[in-house]
Amino acid sequence: MRLARRTQIRRGHMKKLFSRIGGVIVGFINGLLGAGGGMLAVPLLSASGLPTQKAHATSIAVIFPLSAFSAALYLADGRVNFWDAAVYLPWGLGGALLGSWLLPRIPSGLLRRVFGIFILWAAIRLLLR
Repeated sequence: MRLARRTQIRRGHMKKLFSRIGGVIVGFINGLLGAGGGMLAVPLLSASGLPTQKAHATSIAVIFPLSAFSAALYLADGRVNFWDAAVYLPWGLGGALLGSWLLPRIPSGLLRRVFGIFILWAAIRLLLR
């Protein structure tokens, strides 16, 4: 009984450590590359045991404040002009509404495949630039 309890406690500590390290990495990548941290957050959240749809939704909930904070830093530093970005906001919000409506309606297996294809497409595009 004691061994099982100790193993459970160790797993809990490892999960917390994994979450903290993952959070630092996701925040760093998000600040460095933009919202690219979401591509790391989903696999990390899935590896921590979240179901696919919940991992995607949680990733967005994590990435939103990180992106807002990064955007505020870029705006304050003068590296971004708000009005240049504002043109994309209404369309991005519309896409976010559509995506959040569609997410729970997509089977997990299909969602993983689509996400994987998107990551591969983005990687190939970046490598060929």
